Amino acid sequence: MQEFNKDTIIALATPSGVGAIAIIRLSGDKAIALVNNHFQSKFGDKDLTKVASHTLHLGNLMDNDKVIDEVLVSVFKNPNSYTGENLVEINCHGSVYIQQEIIQLFIRNGARQADGGEFTLRAFLHGKMDLSQAEAVADVISSNSASSHQIAIQQMRGGFSKELFTLRQQLLDFASLIELELDFSEEDLTFADRTQLRKLIDQLISQVKTLLDSFSLGNVFKNGIPVAIVGAPNAGKSTLLNVLLNDDKAIVSEIAGTTRDAIEDDITINGVLFRFIDTAGIRDTTDTVERIGITKTFENIEKAQLILYLIDAGSQQNTTTLQKEILQIQEQYPHKKIIPILNKTDLIPYHQISTYKVLLPDLISLSAKDKRGIHLLTEALSQLANLGVLSSNQTIVSNSRHYEALTNAHTALQEVSEGLYKNLPSDLLAIDIRESLRQLGSITGDFDVDRDLLGNIFQNFCVGK
Repeated sequence: MQEFNKDTIIALATPSGVGAIAIIRLSGDKAIALVNNHFQSKFGDKDLTKVASHTLHLGNLMDNDKVIDEVLVSVFKNPNSYTGENLVEINCHGSVYIQQEIIQLFIRNGARQADGGEFTLRAFLHGKMDLSQAEAVADVISSNSASSHQIAIQQMRGGFSKELFTLRQQLLDFASLIELELDFSEEDLTFADRTQLRKLIDQLISQVKTLLDSFSLGNVFKNGIPVAIVGAPNAGKSTLLNVLLNDDKAIVSEIAGTTRDAIEDDITINGVLFRFIDTAGIRDTTDTVERIGITKTFENIEKAQLILYLIDAGSQQNTTTLQKEILQIQEQYPHKKIIPILNKTDLIPYHQISTYKVLLPDLISLSAKDKRGIHLLTEALSQLANLGVLSSNQTIVSNSRHYEALTNAHTALQEVSEGLYKNLPSDLLAIDIRESLRQLGSITGDFDVDRDLLGNIFQNFCVGK
């Protein structure tokens, strides 16, 4: 990482390549003055260093007597800018040549190319956002579904930060009393009510545990819910995948055992990203390659959160046998939701479907070939995605670093709880209380910031943000 606050940085803030408009961003004490030296207003002489903050100015960007482009310049003065510094955004035409001419002009005159995420890093260092909000900026940019976007927006707006602040402040108040006891250890004085502290610690443990439990949900919303499509060969798994994706992704054939390897693709259903995995049909086989594919099927079941178990309505399989097969998978994977699907219903009379539903009440009947009943499946998937959690604005943890810090905080709080019940002295309690505070603070950056840690967090941001 470069030295902060002593130089002016520049970067392209829009995606690289040709477009109608491109935005080039500069930030630093000299950013406005630097742009002003090369800006020629369309409306007479204008000094950008003297204009009001949050204003737009039309003019030409000049390299000596040469006009590089007609631009629209946005001026944001410190501390009321994204970075907390003087910040300028130059809206120019989207020619790659023009973009590079402008960037190189300012680099020649004292600016330097920004590191990835450096604009947001400066925003954090100037107190414009805390560390968890800064990380949420990257999540907003990379969000690929309504659910992942909503989680990131909630975090960027400070929902998670407020909850952590409350937790940490409650603990900090008692930690101060514990530390005060240490200062008066020779007088054997007690300032912190142990009964109240025990109640607080139990409450904090419960709240942190709730946040930890939300990670499994947040992680799948962020990265997609993995769904394995399994069943006997020729049950129509590949056809169903193609229909869901609206694309001929998987090879469809009447020959059993066509799918030898897992085929994956993503689709968004009602704002939630699902990762569908078409697997090899499960059956006894002497074919070595097919056997490998079946082994991979069970590996993908392990990875999946939802299992779509396809039944071939045209095969006339015994319903009791089918029920046993599904129960066996449920017993083998007790924490996974299995949705039985009766496919190829175009091959049987309607009344026969009820025979299957008697033993499999959660059964969804459809015909992937005719695209009938697909909406029943997508509706069931949406309901299982637990969208109610999002609409209730409940805090959901989706960042692995935050999860690790919460796990460590939870462990330290449990140590405090155990110490209280064992009536340990204040100095031993203080060690674990400090560790809890440190772990909770590390999420938002309320600790002595380590430069290497910051570099690691911000290195995955795109340049220009």
